[in-house]
Amino acid sequence: MRARFAAVVMAALLGSAACADPPASDAGRTGAGAEAAQPAATTEVGPGAPATQAPSEDATPAPAGATASAELPTGSLPPGRPVAPEAEPEPRSLDLAALGVDRGSPQAPVRVIEFSDYGCGYCRKFHQETWPTLRREFVEAGKVEWKFLPYVSGMFKNSSAATTAAECALEQGDRLFEAMNSLIWDKQRDWKGAPDPLPTLRGLAGEAGTDVGRYDSCMQEGRAARRVEAASAVAEEAGVRATPTFFVVGYPPIQGALPTEAFRQILSMVHAEATRAGGGR
Repeated sequence: MRARFAAVVMAALLGSAACADPPASDAGRTGAGAEAAQPAATTEVGPGAPATQAPSEDATPAPAGATASAELPTGSLPPGRPVAPEAEPEPRSLDLAALGVDRGSPQAPVRVIEFSDYGCGYCRKFHQETWPTLRREFVEAGKVEWKFLPYVSGMFKNSSAATTAAECALEQGDRLFEAMNSLIWDKQRDWKGAPDPLPTLRGLAGEAGTDVGRYDSCMQEGRAARRVEAASAVAEEAGVRATPTFFVVGYPPIQGALPTEAFRQILSMVHAEATRAGGGR
C-alpha cells in the first residue's frame, strides 16, 4: 500500500507546484531580480523520493513588524499595524492540539495536517480549486480529520499580518474563521500587494461578519501572536520547506498543490487501508 501511495504521490508531484524556500545565497534578495535568480529547489518527499519544487512566485521577505499606538479605544483602530505583546511567550509551550483549526470528526480513520502560508500563490490555488472537493468528499463525509496550520514562512509580503487577522477572526468562532479564511485567500492580491495591509484585512473582517471592535482589540493587544508564532515553530520543527505541505499521518509528506484528482486518489487509498485495518489510528 505504501509503495502504491509513494508512486501516486510522485506521479502527482510532476504536475504540482509549491512555494519553496529560496536558496540560502538568495535569502537577502528582494523584488523581481531575486525571483528570477532563484533556481528550482529540490526537496524530499519521504526517504529516497526526491521531488523538484517550482520556485516561489513572490519571494519577497516579510517586512519588520512596525506597531501602532496601544492607547486607542477598542473599535477605533485606524490603518496601522498590530501591537506586539509586551512579553513574548515561548511558542513551543503550546501543544499542537491547541493550534490551528481542526475540521471533521476526531473519530475519522485518516488524519491530515496541512501547512500553508497565506501569502503563497499555490496555497491559494489549493484552497480555491481543490479544498472544497476534499472537504465535501472526505472531511464532511467523516473519512478524514483535517488540521489546518498557518505557516508564516517569511517569504511573502504581509503574510504575518494576514495570519494574525485570520487568528483574530478565529477567536470569535470557527464559522467566522471560515468566512475570513476564504476572503483572505480570495483577496490575496489586494492585501499582499498593499503598502499597509491592515485596512484591507480589517475590511475583510467586517465582510466576514466579525465583531470588528473585538477584532480590533485582538490586533491591538497581540492576542493572536502566540498562536501564530507557535504554528510556524511547529512547521519549522517538522522540516517544512515549501508550502503547501500536507502530512497524511502515517505516510511521507506531500508537497505542492496537487491536482484535485490526484489528491482524491491518495486519500481514497489511505482511507481504504485504514478501514481494512479497523479504522483505528
